[in-house]
Amino acid sequence: MESPVRVGLMGLGTVGAGVYEVLEKNYEQIARRAGGPVEIAKILVRHPNKARSVAVDDGLVTTDPDELLEAEDIDIICEVIGCPGGDVEPAMGYIRRALEAGKYVVTANKDILAKHGRELLELARRCKVGLYYEAAVAGGIPIIKSIKECLAANEIETLMGIINGTTNYMLTKMAQEGAPFDAVLREAQEKGYAESDPTSDVEGHDAAYKLTILARLAFETDIRVEDVYREGITKVTPEDIAYAREFGYALKLLAIAKATGRGIEARVHPTLIPQDHPLASVNDVFNAIFIEGDAVGELMFYGRGAGKFPTASAVVADIVQAAQNIRRGVTGWIDGVAKQREVLSPLEIVSRYYIHTKVVDRPGVLAQIAQTFGDNNVSIESVIQKGKEQDPVSLVFVTHEVVERNVRAALERISMLPVVRSVANVIRVEGA
Repeated sequence: MESPVRVGLMGLGTVGAGVYEVLEKNYEQIARRAGGPVEIAKILVRHPNKARSVAVDDGLVTTDPDELLEAEDIDIICEVIGCPGGDVEPAMGYIRRALEAGKYVVTANKDILAKHGRELLELARRCKVGLYYEAAVAGGIPIIKSIKECLAANEIETLMGIINGTTNYMLTKMAQEGAPFDAVLREAQEKGYAESDPTSDVEGHDAAYKLTILARLAFETDIRVEDVYREGITKVTPEDIAYAREFGYALKLLAIAKATGRGIEARVHPTLIPQDHPLASVNDVFNAIFIEGDAVGELMFYGRGAGKFPTASAVVADIVQAAQNIRRGVTGWIDGVAKQREVLSPLEIVSRYYIHTKVVDRPGVLAQIAQTFGDNNVSIESVIQKGKEQDPVSLVFVTHEVVERNVRAALERISMLPVVRSVANVIRVEGA
């Protein structure tokens, strides 16, 4: 029988326990698919006496990373420690040391891949080993491998997705129940979908990290986290969701990347999409990624974007692929940068816009606002007014396509009109 490929597992939390269980439960079929046995040789933990959801032989557990990183008989390091508090160490150092030691690495760490992916992929190339990271984006959805391999014949034109389950759950609740942001956030925290500090999710940081990884692959260019324009969902109200529905739209937090003749768009923000768009019906904690390729046309990938076993499924799939490549003596797919393309400023983006204003209810208000839009080359497609004989009332517009800098210039002027109490919200419109 083939000698086993041995894995050093770093982390035995929710995902680590899932990886251990999947490898044990499906041992025989994994061995068939990996070309021979795959075994966990050592598990790195911080607290060896901590109660865990999975029973592990004490002899496998260690608190010393050197027992994994310096062990000559460990072929693959599987890092599922994560970045508690946003700190990339110690996980970053472990991954770097593993690659330098000639070990293949599997990681689910989106923070590290977004911030340091290019550096680590280059290190893996120099060290002639593989770096695998399917689980870093969208949990159990096989999106990384699909972009790398299944869509290799395509020029990807658009990538647009719901890649944060927490915010999708919250927006679903707001849409279905008319509940305010604070109430659905509390519920998401009670259910364990949102952290006690929800900033990474609700302000769009998590989605921006994931979009950085996807866009870098899809467009073969070195996109940085700092290049991704980001807005969260904290300004979204049930009122906005209801008005959007009247215009025929659903509201989602979307991660959007597009290849244009002027450069790459990379942005995360609340977005209105037509109610018949495939992404509009993706609800609760589910994720989905919509892709347009020049040869394949439109595709959508849908599934659970987080959780113990969906994420473990992606991690173990990478371990199997790494084991196959170790046995073949190859590193597998090489991530490349075809050319460096400019990432466009949000001011240069062309989109349609939903604009919610609070105004005085008197004759001539609409004309004043419309005149200001026109003076700044912003064309109005639709308008609705809500409320009567009260102060203020809602006046809501949807524009035709326009460059964002024109919208911002118009809104700066509109906000100073005596008849305008406030510009309550501005949301981009896609897919129509």
